[in-house]
Amino acid sequence: MDSRSYKTLSLNLKTADKKWVIVDAEGQVLGRLASQISMLLRGKHKPGYTPHADCGDNVIVINAEKVRVTGRKMDQKEYVRHTGYMGGQRFTPIRRMLAEKPERVIEFAVWGMMPKGPLGRKVMRNLRVYAGTTHPHTAQAPEPAVLPKP
Repeated sequence: MDSRSYKTLSLNLKTADKKWVIVDAEGQVLGRLASQISMLLRGKHKPGYTPHADCGDNVIVINAEKVRVTGRKMDQKEYVRHTGYMGGQRFTPIRRMLAEKPERVIEFAVWGMMPKGPLGRKVMRNLRVYAGTTHPHTAQAPEPAVLPKP
């Protein structure tokens, strides 16, 4: 038996087959959508997944304002930030965030599922989120991602 046929593949930036995929967020539940997007960004759906390399796809998310949240999250969930000054903790409810910046809701949810560090920041640059149905990436000919329906 030839031992070379069992060689483990380790993808890098040159050997990774990075594609452009488009995801429609209309009617999707926020957390489940974010986990599927993070899987596409990391490249875990590919047979040659390499944990220490950026081998995932470029993901375009449209209709970010039409994402769903379940339960009482619309009334209870808050995003927290700090201004850097004493007593500068600020809270933004998800209802206001969806009305003003719906892209940020999906970006925050996906960032929570990424590894924290240089690789996670690099992979997050492959995510583009848009509130409407139009996007400026038609030249890349994105393929629709196959996600299970809610």
